[in-house]
Amino acid sequence: MTEPASRLERIVRSGRFCVTAEVVPPRSADGSSVEAQARALVGYADAANVTDNPTASAHMSPVAGAAILARAGIEPTLQITCRDRNRLGLTSDLLGAWALGARNLFCLTGDPVSIGDHPEATVVADLSVVELVRLAAGLREEGRLLSGATIDVPPRYFIGVADLPLAEPYDPARLDAKLDAGAHFVMTQIVYDVEAFAAWADAARARGLFERAAVIAGIAPLRSAGQARYVNDHLPGVAVPAELVRALEEAGPDAEAEGVRQAIEVVTRLREIVGLAGVHVMGMGREEAVRHVIEGAGLLPRPTGLA
Repeated sequence: MTEPASRLERIVRSGRFCVTAEVVPPRSADGSSVEAQARALVGYADAANVTDNPTASAHMSPVAGAAILARAGIEPTLQITCRDRNRLGLTSDLLGAWALGARNLFCLTGDPVSIGDHPEATVVADLSVVELVRLAAGLREEGRLLSGATIDVPPRYFIGVADLPLAEPYDPARLDAKLDAGAHFVMTQIVYDVEAFAAWADAARARGLFERAAVIAGIAPLRSAGQARYVNDHLPGVAVPAELVRALEEAGPDAEAEGVRQAIEVVTRLREIVGLAGVHVMGMGREEAVRHVIEGAGLLPRPTGLA
């Protein structure tokens, strides 16, 4: 087996519980906010995703964001969507981001342009997510482009894909196709209902999923009961239990602190799921909340000596 170039991959292979986070590039040409987000996560996260035009709205390039993260001292995970680029653009960004320090790749279809700030934009979607994974895997394993041409110094990304375990209905075949194409890890949609997620994990384990890929569960602390209801109603595959919403309501002005407390409890319970590789903690712009969750869940210090 090839020695991993990714620190995150080495942590996962070692069997240690990993922690990842997220950085959102600004709607600006000023990279200082990316650097501030990254520095706030150093020592707390093993790697951080750099989002790619989230909510189908124009933001700084994730390739630029990955370079800023690497410079700030945290390993970047390049998020890249099929929505905005053809295979030439995707290939160029994979090569460029690797040269700038990205070592992990998270492949996505991308949010629909209808919800973004350019609803009239043309959707490219030259490649599907499965084909994008196949492109990245071909580069890693054979140094080969989709055209069949080989390159001398190919990127060797630790390749990840998304999954919605609690979606109704859930189709395991879609995730299987991504793994068959060469994905190495799975990041799930945000989890609040741990019992439902544990039931999904039992079924996934029986199918051999945890042997095929590292599964990293998504978690995001909630700020208010209103936000909890919105997330429950509008994010596909997210279920917020009624008791969590009620606790946020009863907390009143302390709802944000209660949201962090609830997130810590969720992470603590997720760690009991046999075979789960880690958690992906999203602060939605609030790195302080991410740090509180990681600290409160006993996930510090992070592994060292793997750089």
